[in-house]
Amino acid sequence: MTSTETVRLLYEQQGLPIFQNRMYDTAEEAIASPRGDMRLVEDLKSGLVRNDAFRPELMIYDTNYQNEQGVSPLFRKHLDDVAAIIHDTMGDKELVEVGCGKGLFLELLLEQGVDITGFDPAYEGSNPRVRREYFQPGSGIEAKGLILRHVLEHIPNPVSFLEQLKQANGGGGKIYIEVPCFDWICNNRAWFDIFYEHVNYFRLSDFHRMFGKVVSSGRIFGGQYLFVVAELDSLRQPMLDENDRAQLPADFTRKLDAIGGSEAEPAVIWGGASKGVIFSLLRMRAGLLVKAVIDINPAKQGKYLPLTGLKVLSPGEALPTLPKGSNIYVMNRNYIDEIRTMSDNAFAYVGVDHD
Repeated sequence: MTSTETVRLLYEQQGLPIFQNRMYDTAEEAIASPRGDMRLVEDLKSGLVRNDAFRPELMIYDTNYQNEQGVSPLFRKHLDDVAAIIHDTMGDKELVEVGCGKGLFLELLLEQGVDITGFDPAYEGSNPRVRREYFQPGSGIEAKGLILRHVLEHIPNPVSFLEQLKQANGGGGKIYIEVPCFDWICNNRAWFDIFYEHVNYFRLSDFHRMFGKVVSSGRIFGGQYLFVVAELDSLRQPMLDENDRAQLPADFTRKLDAIGGSEAEPAVIWGGASKGVIFSLLRMRAGLLVKAVIDINPAKQGKYLPLTGLKVLSPGEALPTLPKGSNIYVMNRNYIDEIRTMSDNAFAYVGVDHD
């Protein structure tokens, strides 16, 4: 734990699942799954926000970890938008995706004719363009551009990690970084978007302090994500800006505090990923029941969520059991129209991330 003289406490939450996207075969195994604490702080030297209670030795990823969003047409559209940014800013030759996961985005770029190599020691597929190793000095590739999608929020000491990538790439080249947007979390009082697995929480201004030369930056996916394209050789240690301090609103948890009371019916939750895991966990800790969790990802269906032991159902299993007009809590507002279509617009859809 860091000294209170070097950090400022922003938010605390006890006993969160260390992997909100790890699925379990039984409810008992899920309920007994490991947990960790959240102590969100602002570093008073760098201005960066992190979980000061994070223990990296707990983070061992395996094949039961399921965070694939590509099942959704809307998310595929998001990936197309990202591909366009990369085409425009980095070209389509000699690119590397660091931490390419299951290879969905890499496959999309390959289909578009992009010359790209992926690096991920946990890759499970068979594409010869993916190397099951870390991108590091000695990899034998110096790319014109590196792609880092939803990796940096998981990495302790993110600036040191970026420095390692810079050195692995010969000291230069461009980098595309995409991470969740902390400003969006704060502005939308999205307490269900803070979880143990993300050790870092970034604002757009963080990257402008981190890089001397930013080629392009902005917010995407309805503002929930931010991106930056920067020159790696301009990487620098960020310093706290007294005029741009990280700040959670005083009423950050008011939506959590307000649920209940008039809610007599157990909740039906659409979304068995990160948001749904935290929403259902803190809801149940507040003494409120959850009737069902729905997700369209086949890899999640029939499995159980960490700590709550809630079973994930397909829309085909869950929807016929619900009376018409029932409330469905939609974990991500971006998907409401898609969910309305899938469920014949027969229910009342409550976007939990609406202010």
